[in-house]
Amino acid sequence: MTDTACSATPSTAPAVPEPSADLLLRAAAVRRAAMALGQCSDAERCAAVQAMARALEEDAAAILAANRADLEAAETEGLAPALVARLRLDAAKLGGAIEGVRQVAALPDPVGRRQLHTELDAGLVLERLSVPLGVLGVIFEARPDAVMQIASLAIRSGNGALLKGGREATRSCSAILAALQRGLAVSAVAPDCLELLTSRQESLALLRLDGLVDLIIPRGSNALVRFIQDNTRIPVLGHADGICHLFVDRAADLPQALAIALDSKTQYPAACNAIETLLVHREVAAAFLAAAIPAFQAAGVELRGDATAQALGVALPAGDEDWRTEYSDLVLSVKVVGDLEEALAHIATYGSRHTDAIATTDAATADRFLAAVDSAGVYLNCSTRFADGFRYGFGAEVGISTQTLPPRGPVGLEGLVTYRYRLRGEGHIASDYASGARRFSHRPLPL
Repeated sequence: MTDTACSATPSTAPAVPEPSADLLLRAAAVRRAAMALGQCSDAERCAAVQAMARALEEDAAAILAANRADLEAAETEGLAPALVARLRLDAAKLGGAIEGVRQVAALPDPVGRRQLHTELDAGLVLERLSVPLGVLGVIFEARPDAVMQIASLAIRSGNGALLKGGREATRSCSAILAALQRGLAVSAVAPDCLELLTSRQESLALLRLDGLVDLIIPRGSNALVRFIQDNTRIPVLGHADGICHLFVDRAADLPQALAIALDSKTQYPAACNAIETLLVHREVAAAFLAAAIPAFQAAGVELRGDATAQALGVALPAGDEDWRTEYSDLVLSVKVVGDLEEALAHIATYGSRHTDAIATTDAATADRFLAAVDSAGVYLNCSTRFADGFRYGFGAEVGISTQTLPPRGPVGLEGLVTYRYRLRGEGHIASDYASGARRFSHRPLPL
Protein backbone atom coordinates (compact mmCIF):
# COMPACT_ATOMS: atom_id res chain seq x y z
CA MET A 1 0.00 0.00 0.00
CA THR A 2 1.17 3.49 -0.77
CA ASP A 3 2.18 5.59 2.21
CA THR A 4 0.54 8.77 0.87
CA ALA A 5 -3.03 7.52 1.15
CA CYS A 6 -5.06 7.16 4.29
CA SER A 7 -7.44 4.34 3.51
CA ALA A 8 -8.24 3.71 7.15
CA THR A 9 -11.61 4.42 8.69
CA PRO A 10 -11.98 7.80 10.44
CA SER A 11 -11.55 6.18 13.86
CA THR A 12 -8.19 4.70 12.87
CA ALA A 13 -6.93 7.50 10.61
CA PRO A 14 -3.51 8.84 11.60
CA ALA A 15 -3.22 12.08 13.50
CA VAL A 16 -1.75 14.98 11.58
CA PRO A 17 1.53 15.89 13.32
CA GLU A 18 3.05 19.30 13.71
CA PRO A 19 5.79 19.97 11.13
CA SER A 20 9.31 19.19 12.25
CA ALA A 21 11.90 21.96 12.45
CA ASP A 22 13.62 20.48 9.40
CA LEU A 23 10.42 20.48 7.34
CA LEU A 24 9.66 24.05 8.36
CA LEU A 25 13.13 25.15 7.24
CA ARG A 26 12.85 23.36 3.90
CA ALA A 27 9.35 24.71 3.25
CA ALA A 28 10.50 28.22 4.12
CA ALA A 29 13.39 27.83 1.65
CA VAL A 30 10.94 26.82 -1.07
CA ARG A 31 8.79 29.84 -0.28
CA ARG A 32 11.75 32.25 -0.47
CA ALA A 33 12.82 30.72 -3.77
CA ALA A 34 9.26 30.92 -5.07
CA MET A 35 9.07 34.62 -4.24
CA ALA A 36 12.20 35.19 -6.30
CA LEU A 37 10.86 32.96 -9.08
CA GLY A 38 7.72 35.08 -9.23
CA GLN A 39 9.90 38.04 -10.20
CA CYS A 40 11.65 36.19 -13.03
CA SER A 41 10.86 37.15 -16.59
CA ASP A 42 8.92 35.00 -19.01
CA ALA A 43 12.13 34.26 -20.92
CA GLU A 44 13.93 33.17 -17.75
CA ARG A 45 11.13 30.81 -16.73
CA CYS A 46 10.95 29.37 -20.27
CA ALA A 47 14.69 28.78 -20.31
CA ALA A 48 14.54 27.10 -16.91
CA VAL A 49 11.87 24.63 -18.07
CA GLN A 50 13.86 23.86 -21.22
CA ALA A 51 16.92 23.21 -19.05
CA MET A 52 14.84 20.81 -16.95
CA ALA A 53 13.86 18.89 -20.10
CA ARG A 54 17.49 18.59 -21.21
CA ALA A 55 18.56 17.33 -17.79
CA LEU A 56 15.80 14.71 -17.84
CA GLU A 57 17.03 13.44 -21.21
CA GLU A 58 20.62 13.31 -19.98
CA ASP A 59 19.60 11.40 -16.85
CA ALA A 60 17.13 9.08 -18.63
CA ALA A 61 19.15 5.91 -17.97
CA ALA A 62 19.42 6.65 -14.25
CA ILE A 63 15.70 7.48 -14.02
CA LEU A 64 14.66 4.27 -15.77
CA ALA A 65 17.00 2.21 -13.59
CA ALA A 66 15.48 3.76 -10.47
CA ASN A 67 12.01 2.96 -11.77
CA ARG A 68 12.95 -0.68 -12.41
CA ALA A 69 14.11 -0.91 -8.81
CA ASP A 70 10.78 0.52 -7.65
CA LEU A 71 8.87 -1.97 -9.80
CA GLU A 72 10.87 -4.90 -8.42
CA ALA A 73 10.10 -3.78 -4.88
CA ALA A 74 6.43 -3.29 -5.76
CA GLU A 75 6.25 -6.85 -7.11
CA THR A 76 7.74 -8.18 -3.89
CA GLU A 77 5.30 -6.19 -1.78
CA GLY A 78 2.24 -7.18 -3.84
CA LEU A 79 1.26 -3.66 -4.92
CA ALA A 80 -2.20 -3.41 -6.52
CA PRO A 81 -2.14 -3.81 -10.34
CA ALA A 82 -3.63 -0.34 -10.89
CA LEU A 83 -0.83 1.26 -8.86
CA VAL A 84 1.82 -0.82 -10.62
CA ALA A 85 0.48 0.44 -13.96
CA ARG A 86 0.80 4.03 -12.77
CA LEU A 87 4.24 3.38 -11.31
CA ARG A 88 5.72 1.90 -14.48
CA LEU A 89 7.92 4.31 -16.44
CA ASP A 90 9.44 2.97 -19.65
CA ALA A 91 11.49 4.81 -22.26
CA ALA A 92 8.44 5.76 -24.34
CA LYS A 93 6.52 7.07 -21.35
CA LEU A 94 9.54 9.02 -20.14
CA GLY A 95 10.08 10.46 -23.61
CA GLY A 96 6.45 11.54 -23.77
CA ALA A 97 6.72 13.20 -20.37
CA ILE A 98 9.84 15.09 -21.45
CA GLU A 99 8.04 16.25 -24.59
CA GLY A 100 5.27 17.48 -22.30
CA VAL A 101 7.82 19.51 -20.32
CA ARG A 102 8.98 21.15 -23.55
CA GLN A 103 5.39 21.91 -24.50
CA VAL A 104 4.93 23.66 -21.17
CA ALA A 105 7.96 25.83 -21.92
CA ALA A 106 6.39 26.87 -25.24
CA LEU A 107 3.03 27.86 -23.78
CA PRO A 108 2.05 31.54 -23.42
CA ASP A 109 3.07 33.19 -20.17
CA PRO A 110 0.19 33.02 -17.66
CA VAL A 111 1.81 35.60 -15.35
CA GLY A 112 1.38 39.36 -15.63
CA ARG A 113 -1.73 39.29 -17.82
CA ARG A 114 -3.89 42.36 -17.33
CA GLN A 115 -7.45 41.12 -16.88
CA LEU A 116 -9.07 44.44 -15.99
CA HIS A 117 -8.08 48.07 -16.64
CA THR A 118 -10.35 50.85 -15.43
CA GLU A 119 -10.01 54.58 -14.81
CA LEU A 120 -11.91 55.16 -11.57
CA ASP A 121 -11.31 58.90 -11.89
CA ALA A 122 -8.76 61.14 -13.54
CA GLY A 123 -5.36 59.95 -12.33
CA LEU A 124 -6.84 57.02 -10.37
CA VAL A 125 -6.36 53.83 -12.40
CA LEU A 126 -7.21 50.27 -11.37
CA GLU A 127 -5.86 47.12 -12.97
CA ARG A 128 -6.07 43.40 -12.20
CA LEU A 129 -3.01 41.30 -13.04
CA SER A 130 -2.43 37.56 -12.93
CA VAL A 131 0.22 36.50 -10.41
CA PRO A 132 1.61 33.14 -9.19
CA LEU A 133 -0.14 31.36 -6.33
CA GLY A 134 3.12 30.92 -4.39
CA VAL A 135 3.90 27.37 -3.23
CA LEU A 136 2.08 24.21 -4.26
CA GLY A 137 1.96 21.12 -2.07
CA VAL A 138 1.32 18.09 -4.27
CA ILE A 139 0.68 14.60 -2.87
CA PHE A 140 0.33 11.73 -5.31
CA GLU A 141 0.31 7.93 -5.37
CA ALA A 142 2.78 6.11 -7.64
CA ARG A 143 2.98 7.99 -10.99
CA PRO A 144 6.56 9.27 -10.98
CA ASP A 145 5.82 11.08 -14.26
CA ALA A 146 3.65 13.41 -12.15
CA VAL A 147 6.87 14.91 -10.75
CA MET A 148 7.86 16.11 -14.22
CA GLN A 149 4.41 17.44 -15.07
CA ILE A 150 3.93 19.29 -11.81
CA ALA A 151 7.46 20.68 -11.63
CA SER A 152 7.37 22.07 -15.17
CA LEU A 153 3.96 23.67 -14.67
CA ALA A 154 5.01 25.10 -11.31
CA ILE A 155 8.18 26.72 -12.62
CA ARG A 156 6.52 28.01 -15.80
CA SER A 157 3.76 29.66 -13.75
CA GLY A 158 6.18 31.11 -11.20
CA ASN A 159 5.36 28.76 -8.31
CA GLY A 160 7.47 26.68 -5.97
CA ALA A 161 6.44 23.11 -5.17
CA LEU A 162 6.70 20.61 -2.33
CA LEU A 163 6.22 17.16 -3.90
CA LYS A 164 5.30 13.94 -2.10
CA GLY A 165 4.98 10.72 -4.04
CA GLY A 166 4.06 7.34 -2.65
CA ARG A 167 6.65 5.17 -0.95
CA GLU A 168 6.50 2.78 -3.91
CA ALA A 169 7.88 5.53 -6.21
CA THR A 170 10.56 6.99 -3.94
CA ARG A 171 13.57 5.95 -6.06
CA SER A 172 11.97 7.13 -9.30
CA CYS A 173 10.85 10.46 -7.83
CA SER A 174 14.27 11.11 -6.28
CA ALA A 175 16.07 10.45 -9.58
CA ILE A 176 13.66 12.69 -11.47
CA LEU A 177 13.91 15.52 -8.96
CA ALA A 178 17.72 15.33 -9.00
CA ALA A 179 17.63 15.84 -12.77
CA LEU A 180 15.15 18.70 -12.52
CA GLN A 181 17.20 20.51 -9.89
CA ARG A 182 20.36 20.00 -11.92
CA GLY A 183 18.61 21.63 -14.85
CA LEU A 184 17.50 24.57 -12.73
CA ALA A 185 21.04 25.02 -11.41
CA VAL A 186 22.18 26.25 -14.82
CA SER A 187 19.23 28.65 -15.17
CA ALA A 188 18.09 31.85 -13.52
CA VAL A 189 15.70 29.87 -11.28
CA ALA A 190 16.93 28.49 -7.95
CA PRO A 191 16.80 24.69 -7.51
CA ASP A 192 15.28 25.36 -4.07
CA CYS A 193 11.96 26.06 -5.81
CA LEU A 194 11.41 22.29 -5.86
CA GLU A 195 11.58 20.01 -2.82
CA LEU A 196 10.78 16.31 -2.47
CA LEU A 197 9.19 14.94 0.70
CA THR A 198 9.99 11.28 1.32
CA SER A 199 8.26 10.12 4.50
CA ARG A 200 4.70 9.54 5.61
CA GLN A 201 5.21 11.91 8.53
CA GLU A 202 6.24 14.68 6.14
CA SER A 203 3.22 14.16 3.90
CA LEU A 204 0.93 14.40 6.92
CA ALA A 205 2.76 17.42 8.36
CA LEU A 206 2.50 19.15 4.98
CA LEU A 207 -1.19 19.64 5.79
CA ARG A 208 -0.16 21.93 8.66
CA LEU A 209 2.00 24.25 6.55
CA ASP A 210 -0.59 26.98 6.11
CA GLY A 211 1.28 30.23 5.68
CA LEU A 212 4.02 28.46 3.73
CA VAL A 213 1.93 26.45 1.26
CA ASP A 214 -0.85 28.13 -0.73
CA LEU A 215 -2.58 25.19 -2.41
CA ILE A 216 -2.59 21.42 -1.88
CA ILE A 217 -3.20 19.19 -4.89
CA PRO A 218 -3.86 15.52 -4.08
CA ARG A 219 -3.62 12.97 -6.89
CA GLY A 220 -4.74 9.54 -5.80
CA SER A 221 -7.48 7.54 -4.16
CA ASN A 222 -10.78 8.75 -2.84
CA ALA A 223 -9.52 8.05 0.70
CA LEU A 224 -6.42 10.18 0.14
CA VAL A 225 -8.38 13.16 -1.17
CA ARG A 226 -11.05 12.99 1.52
CA PHE A 227 -8.47 12.70 4.29
CA ILE A 228 -6.59 15.75 3.02
CA GLN A 229 -9.75 17.83 2.64
CA ASP A 230 -10.77 16.98 6.20
CA ASN A 231 -7.38 17.69 7.80
CA THR A 232 -6.02 20.95 6.46
CA ARG A 233 -6.82 24.66 6.46
CA ILE A 234 -4.97 25.05 3.16
CA PRO A 235 -7.18 25.20 0.03
CA VAL A 236 -7.38 21.80 -1.71
CA LEU A 237 -7.76 21.26 -5.45
CA GLY A 238 -8.51 17.80 -6.75
CA HIS A 239 -10.98 15.03 -7.36
CA ALA A 240 -11.86 11.93 -5.43
CA ASP A 241 -13.43 9.28 -7.65
CA GLY A 242 -13.18 9.06 -11.42
CA ILE A 243 -16.48 7.33 -12.17
CA CYS A 244 -16.90 8.09 -15.86
CA HIS A 245 -19.75 6.98 -18.13
CA LEU A 246 -20.41 6.41 -21.81
CA PHE A 247 -24.04 6.45 -22.96
CA VAL A 248 -24.75 4.66 -26.23
CA ASP A 249 -27.88 6.32 -27.54
CA ARG A 250 -30.45 4.69 -29.81
CA ALA A 251 -29.22 6.95 -32.64
CA ALA A 252 -25.56 5.98 -32.17
CA ASP A 253 -23.34 4.74 -34.97
CA LEU A 254 -22.88 1.37 -33.28
CA PRO A 255 -19.46 0.39 -34.70
CA GLN A 256 -18.17 3.86 -33.82
CA ALA A 257 -19.71 3.65 -30.37
CA LEU A 258 -18.04 0.29 -29.75
CA ALA A 259 -14.63 1.66 -30.77
CA ILE A 260 -15.14 4.59 -28.39
CA ALA A 261 -16.22 2.27 -25.56
CA LEU A 262 -13.24 -0.03 -26.01
CA ASP A 263 -10.79 2.87 -26.06
CA SER A 264 -12.43 4.54 -23.08
CA LYS A 265 -12.07 1.35 -21.01
CA THR A 266 -8.99 -0.48 -22.27
CA GLN A 267 -6.53 2.13 -23.56
CA TYR A 268 -5.37 2.73 -19.96
CA PRO A 269 -7.84 1.26 -17.45
CA ALA A 270 -5.95 2.55 -14.40
CA ALA A 271 -6.53 6.17 -15.43
CA CYS A 272 -9.17 8.26 -13.70
CA ASN A 273 -10.69 9.16 -17.10
CA ALA A 274 -11.40 5.55 -18.10
CA ILE A 275 -15.09 4.64 -18.14
CA GLU A 276 -16.42 2.49 -15.32
CA THR A 277 -20.06 2.26 -16.47
CA LEU A 278 -21.53 1.73 -19.93
CA LEU A 279 -25.13 2.88 -20.37
CA VAL A 280 -26.95 1.48 -23.42
CA HIS A 281 -30.31 2.55 -24.81
CA ARG A 282 -32.72 -0.39 -24.73
CA GLU A 283 -33.64 0.04 -28.41
CA VAL A 284 -30.08 -0.78 -29.51
CA ALA A 285 -28.98 -2.86 -26.52
CA ALA A 286 -29.36 -6.26 -28.21
CA ALA A 287 -27.49 -5.26 -31.37
CA PHE A 288 -24.80 -3.32 -29.53
CA LEU A 289 -24.09 -5.92 -26.85
CA ALA A 290 -23.99 -8.73 -29.44
CA ALA A 291 -20.89 -7.04 -30.85
CA ALA A 292 -19.59 -5.48 -27.63
CA ILE A 293 -19.54 -8.57 -25.38
CA PRO A 294 -17.08 -10.59 -27.49
CA ALA A 295 -15.00 -7.48 -28.18
CA PHE A 296 -14.62 -6.72 -24.49
CA GLN A 297 -13.96 -10.36 -23.68
CA ALA A 298 -11.17 -10.39 -26.27
CA ALA A 299 -9.69 -7.34 -24.56
CA GLY A 300 -9.75 -9.10 -21.19
CA VAL A 301 -12.55 -6.97 -19.73
CA GLU A 302 -14.86 -8.45 -17.11
CA LEU A 303 -18.42 -7.24 -17.74
CA ARG A 304 -21.02 -6.90 -14.98
CA GLY A 305 -24.56 -6.10 -15.99
CA ASP A 306 -28.01 -5.31 -14.67
CA ALA A 307 -30.79 -7.85 -15.23
CA THR A 308 -31.52 -6.67 -18.77
CA ALA A 309 -27.86 -6.68 -19.75
CA GLN A 310 -27.48 -10.18 -18.30
CA ALA A 311 -30.45 -11.37 -20.33
CA LEU A 312 -28.61 -10.09 -23.40
CA GLY A 313 -25.42 -12.00 -22.59
CA VAL A 314 -23.45 -10.16 -19.91
CA ALA A 315 -22.23 -12.96 -17.65
CA LEU A 316 -21.94 -11.39 -14.20
CA PRO A 317 -24.44 -9.36 -12.17
CA ALA A 318 -24.01 -5.68 -11.32
CA GLY A 319 -25.66 -3.90 -8.45
CA ASP A 320 -25.76 -0.57 -6.69
CA GLU A 321 -22.20 -0.91 -5.41
CA ASP A 322 -20.88 -1.43 -8.95
CA TRP A 323 -22.41 1.83 -10.14
CA ARG A 324 -20.51 3.58 -7.32
CA THR A 325 -17.15 1.88 -7.94
CA GLU A 326 -14.06 3.20 -9.69
CA TYR A 327 -12.52 -0.10 -10.75
CA SER A 328 -9.30 1.32 -12.22
CA ASP A 329 -8.99 -2.07 -13.87
CA LEU A 330 -10.37 -4.17 -16.72
CA VAL A 331 -13.85 -4.31 -15.19
CA LEU A 332 -16.88 -2.56 -16.66
CA SER A 333 -20.45 -2.33 -15.41
CA VAL A 334 -23.24 -2.28 -18.00
CA LYS A 335 -26.76 -0.92 -17.57
CA VAL A 336 -29.56 -0.85 -20.12
CA VAL A 337 -31.65 2.35 -19.83
CA GLY A 338 -35.01 3.24 -21.29
CA ASP A 339 -34.12 6.65 -22.65
CA LEU A 340 -31.84 9.67 -22.41
CA GLU A 341 -33.51 10.95 -19.26
CA GLU A 342 -32.83 7.69 -17.42
CA ALA A 343 -29.19 7.86 -18.51
CA LEU A 344 -28.94 11.44 -17.24
CA ALA A 345 -30.52 10.47 -13.93
CA HIS A 346 -28.07 7.59 -13.50
CA ILE A 347 -25.06 9.84 -14.16
CA ALA A 348 -26.41 12.48 -11.78
CA THR A 349 -26.83 9.83 -9.07
CA TYR A 350 -23.62 7.84 -9.45
CA GLY A 351 -21.20 10.01 -11.43
CA SER A 352 -18.25 11.84 -9.88
CA ARG A 353 -18.46 14.91 -12.18
CA HIS A 354 -15.22 13.94 -13.88
CA THR A 355 -15.90 13.05 -17.55
CA ASP A 356 -18.98 11.59 -19.22
CA ALA A 357 -19.67 10.94 -22.90
CA ILE A 358 -22.50 10.17 -25.30
CA ALA A 359 -22.40 8.33 -28.61
CA THR A 360 -25.19 9.55 -30.89
CA THR A 361 -25.91 10.98 -34.33
CA ASP A 362 -29.00 12.85 -33.09
CA ALA A 363 -28.12 16.55 -32.69
CA ALA A 364 -30.96 17.33 -30.28
CA THR A 365 -30.07 14.40 -28.02
CA ALA A 366 -26.41 15.39 -28.10
CA ASP A 367 -27.20 18.98 -27.17
CA ARG A 368 -29.42 17.86 -24.30
CA PHE A 369 -26.72 15.57 -22.91
CA LEU A 370 -23.95 18.18 -23.27
CA ALA A 371 -26.08 20.77 -21.48
CA ALA A 372 -27.50 18.55 -18.74
CA VAL A 373 -24.48 16.59 -17.49
CA ASP A 374 -22.71 18.57 -14.76
CA SER A 375 -19.21 17.18 -15.16
CA ALA A 376 -15.86 18.81 -15.73
CA GLY A 377 -15.78 17.18 -19.17
CA VAL A 378 -18.82 16.29 -21.28
CA TYR A 379 -18.04 14.65 -24.64
CA LEU A 380 -19.82 13.73 -27.86
CA ASN A 381 -18.68 10.80 -30.00
CA CYS A 382 -15.18 10.54 -28.58
CA SER A 383 -13.27 8.69 -25.88
CA THR A 384 -13.25 9.88 -22.29
CA ARG A 385 -9.50 9.30 -22.35
CA PHE A 386 -9.11 12.75 -23.92
CA ALA A 387 -9.65 14.28 -20.46
CA ASP A 388 -5.99 15.09 -20.02
CA GLY A 389 -3.94 18.26 -19.86
CA PHE A 390 -1.41 17.05 -22.45
CA ARG A 391 -4.18 16.12 -24.90
CA TYR A 392 -5.91 19.45 -24.29
CA GLY A 393 -2.72 21.22 -25.33
CA PHE A 394 -1.79 22.33 -21.81
CA GLY A 395 1.56 20.53 -22.10
CA ALA A 396 0.84 18.76 -18.82
CA GLU A 397 -1.47 19.00 -15.83
CA VAL A 398 -1.11 19.12 -12.07
CA GLY A 399 -4.32 17.16 -11.70
CA ILE A 400 -7.99 17.09 -12.61
CA SER A 401 -10.49 19.07 -10.56
CA THR A 402 -14.13 18.01 -10.36
CA GLN A 403 -15.21 20.91 -8.19
CA THR A 404 -17.68 23.45 -9.55
CA LEU A 405 -15.56 26.53 -8.88
CA PRO A 406 -12.62 27.09 -11.24
CA PRO A 407 -10.21 25.74 -12.10
CA ARG A 408 -12.12 22.70 -13.34
CA GLY A 409 -11.10 19.67 -15.37
CA PRO A 410 -7.42 19.20 -16.27
CA VAL A 411 -5.53 21.96 -14.46
CA GLY A 412 -2.63 23.46 -16.37
CA LEU A 413 -0.93 26.84 -16.19
CA GLU A 414 -4.15 28.85 -16.09
CA GLY A 415 -5.18 27.10 -12.89
CA LEU A 416 -1.92 27.92 -11.10
CA VAL A 417 -2.24 31.69 -11.07
CA THR A 418 -4.43 34.05 -9.10
CA TYR A 419 -4.74 37.79 -9.50
CA ARG A 420 -3.92 41.00 -7.71
CA TYR A 421 -5.56 44.41 -7.90
CA ARG A 422 -3.25 47.37 -8.37
CA LEU A 423 -4.48 50.93 -7.93
CA ARG A 424 -2.38 53.96 -8.91
CA GLY A 425 -3.42 57.38 -7.75
CA GLU A 426 -2.19 60.93 -7.32
CA GLY A 427 -3.10 61.68 -3.73
CA HIS A 428 -6.73 60.60 -4.10
CA ILE A 429 -8.68 60.12 -0.85
CA ALA A 430 -12.00 58.33 -0.28
CA SER A 431 -13.46 61.27 1.68
CA ASP A 432 -13.69 63.38 -1.47
CA TYR A 433 -16.01 60.80 -3.04
CA ALA A 434 -18.06 60.32 0.13
CA SER A 435 -18.68 64.08 0.36
CA GLY A 436 -19.52 64.42 -3.33
CA ALA A 437 -16.55 66.67 -4.04
CA ARG A 438 -15.39 64.15 -6.65
CA ARG A 439 -17.25 61.54 -8.71
CA PHE A 440 -16.12 58.22 -10.12
CA SER A 441 -15.91 57.91 -13.87
CA HIS A 442 -15.36 54.11 -14.05
CA ARG A 443 -14.11 54.44 -17.61
CA PRO A 444 -12.85 51.20 -19.22
CA LEU A 445 -9.30 51.40 -20.55
CA PRO A 446 -7.64 49.09 -23.12
CA LEU A 447 -6.26 45.85 -21.67
